[in-house]
Amino acid sequence: MRVIAGAAKGRPLKAVPGMNTRPTTDKVKEAIFSMIGPYFDGGFALDLFAGTGGLGIEAWSRGAEKVIFVDKEKISVDVVRGNVQTAGMAEHAEIYRNDAERALKALSKRGIRFRFVFLDPPYRITTMDGLMEQLYGLGLLEEGATIVVEHDASHFYPERLPHFTRTRAAQYGDTAVSIYRHEAAGSQDSADGGAEEHGE
Repeated sequence: MRVIAGAAKGRPLKAVPGMNTRPTTDKVKEAIFSMIGPYFDGGFALDLFAGTGGLGIEAWSRGAEKVIFVDKEKISVDVVRGNVQTAGMAEHAEIYRNDAERALKALSKRGIRFRFVFLDPPYRITTMDGLMEQLYGLGLLEEGATIVVEHDASHFYPERLPHFTRTRAAQYGDTAVSIYRHEAAGSQDSADGGAEEHGE
């Protein structure tokens, strides 16, 4: 694994030892950022099930101002710390070991609002639509924020949620990516359901 583009292009990223963490492949990561970027002009990013930290690091490398990484596993947090150092972004990162829902509640007390959120939980967890509603309810999103959900291709998230519209959907083998935009109330009626894409 490596950083694909931007300030830290080419920097190698370590994987989490063992089989419990499934890092986003470079192919899927490149596809995600071609859909949502490819480059950014600031904004805070949240990598909530960080694993290796690859998605958040890529977001910073492509122009995000700061990234907050959260994972509940100590081994993942240690890997994220190492990868953040390798990428040269330590001054632009916060790394926490915490459960996702507890982390959101803690962040909401700080008045932080995210422009980009990456949700790449273990594939057995299929409740990211509910977690997105928590992000909204806690006031953690900028208007127009982008939420990237990586999930098993056998699971389908809806095109529309009460405060979100899916703008893109893609499949790469057994991995699927659903990209949502946080819409202000009343603006969803004019949004389309998003394009469907399929990889090899």
